[in-house]
Amino acid sequence: MEGIIRKIAEQGMLPLYFHADPSVSVEVLKALYAAGIHAVEYTNRGEAALENFKLLKETRDRELPEMLLGIGTIKRKKDAKAFMKAGADFIIAPGMIEEVAEAVHKEEMLWIPGCMTPTEIIKAEEAGAKLVKLFPGNLLGPAFVSAIKELFPDLYFMPTGGVEVNKENLAGWFKSGVVAVGMGSKLITKDILEKKEYETLINKTKEAIALVQEVRG
Repeated sequence: MEGIIRKIAEQGMLPLYFHADPSVSVEVLKALYAAGIHAVEYTNRGEAALENFKLLKETRDRELPEMLLGIGTIKRKKDAKAFMKAGADFIIAPGMIEEVAEAVHKEEMLWIPGCMTPTEIIKAEEAGAKLVKLFPGNLLGPAFVSAIKELFPDLYFMPTGGVEVNKENLAGWFKSGVVAVGMGSKLITKDILEKKEYETLINKTKEAIALVQEVRG
């Protein structure tokens, strides 16, 4: 678990996406890897998610040896079990869901819950969380992290939702004390997915990685 957190923190960003088309899902994963990404969150947001994830796992094992493949939007224990069985490296939830935490920790795997309030963060910490997803990040903002971070010296934070791929936004987040940012549709845009512009995605991702490194100094 600590190794996965360390890799996400070193990377400074966690791309996340879903697409119903399995071939598009695979090509996006390959593009992210080509850009230098070694940890990704695929999201459980459609009927095709589990079968697509199995295909991503096969692709990873065959072609992308350094990639960590997590699954997000896990709201129920049965889904957590299904994706762990399919080979997920870590599990991300949109909220503080105890039955998901118990199922994931039973397998001694990394569980990353989504939290929005200090009370939820306290519950997550008590349930064994080490890395907390602050969601939705655009509603909370860097000032929220600055205000609560000292209350949780043993936790790592990662905002997700509305994180912009620009220097000002990223600098605000990292200055507040987060270890990484989740990047969804602002990075893997609807246009890129529809037009299958994978070279564009590679270039945008490289730019995002460089920006993260720059604002972190």
